[in-house]
Amino acid sequence: MPRADFYLIAKPRFLDQPLRLVCELARKAYDANLWTLILARDAEQAEALDELLWSFDEDAYIPHQIAGTDDEDELTPVLIALPDFDAPSRPLVINLRDDAYLGACERVLEVVPADPAAREPLRERWKQYKALGLDVNKHDM
Repeated sequence: MPRADFYLIAKPRFLDQPLRLVCELARKAYDANLWTLILARDAEQAEALDELLWSFDEDAYIPHQIAGTDDEDELTPVLIALPDFDAPSRPLVINLRDDAYLGACERVLEVVPADPAAREPLRERWKQYKALGLDVNKHDM
């Protein structure tokens, strides 16, 4: 059964830099040999993630790129997709956009900001995933 995992940001290191949590999730996926698609909200976020994936941990090497920048997309374990790029689904999807991810995958990860105002749309998304029959879980980070 496909899963949806919601990661609620609480720890100070993630409060200051929420994209750091995305990098750590991508590293865990890469270590588990799970090919990952990160759905970036916009080009600015995609570029910030691209930079951070190189620098967030000097011991971690996570092969990644922004989708569509060259022909190697299908060979890159972690792909960052802009909203206007129709990237093929992967087993693991990290969704940073405003809408639920409705494509086929084994797991979708949602990063929930600490800001209470930003959490309301994610409650709706939780209900949406449940209605679609996904196994939904919450993790405090």
